[in-house]
Amino acid sequence: MKLLIVEDERSLSDSIVTYLKQENFICDTANGYFSALEKIDLFDYECILLDINLADGNGLELLKELKDNRKTDGVLIISARNSLEDKVAGLQLGADDYLPKPFHLSELSARVTAIIRRRNSAGNSLMQLEEIRIDTQAKSITVNDQPVELTRKEYQLLLYFAYNKGRVVSKNAIAEHLWSDETGGAANYDFIYTHIKNLRRKLIDAGSRDYIHSVYGMGYKFAPHSS
Repeated sequence: MKLLIVEDERSLSDSIVTYLKQENFICDTANGYFSALEKIDLFDYECILLDINLADGNGLELLKELKDNRKTDGVLIISARNSLEDKVAGLQLGADDYLPKPFHLSELSARVTAIIRRRNSAGNSLMQLEEIRIDTQAKSITVNDQPVELTRKEYQLLLYFAYNKGRVVSKNAIAEHLWSDETGGAANYDFIYTHIKNLRRKLIDAGSRDYIHSVYGMGYKFAPHSS
């Protein structure tokens, strides 16, 4: 899977590339607006990691150029700008997700993986994970063809695990992805534990095996046998 990292802070770009290569991604880099524009014109990428604040241009303009040319590359905005206006503007222009700096590299990797899996499964609304079936169009869950009633956050949590199946996702990554506007810099993540406990209970009560595992000191891993 080929990625483009558009980041003018050299040390951060190098750290991202080193980490993502260990995760078996192929990484190209661009340190500014015009070098990124050239590479986007020449190549297709599974996902573009795009900083908004570039020395020679605006990342949002690059995103607009990308969408105007009907390119289908996934886009994850990474930026020190953490205003609601920037986030809304990026998403309205067609970005898939927004991750404010600073961030953990494991969280970045989880976001990228989720974007790629989500885009690759866009033409198929059904996801089968052993006895669990997710219908992303109907936003419904069944276990062995029997419906399971989940809250909105429980459904989003299961979907996030599904897009990152087989990978460890940190509590911070879960909070940023699903509750970024609601956590308010929470000192602990007890609310995540509560949601995960409730989700596991509902799936197990419906006849599912327990696929959500706690990884000590790191986070959680959703590991169906087919992953």
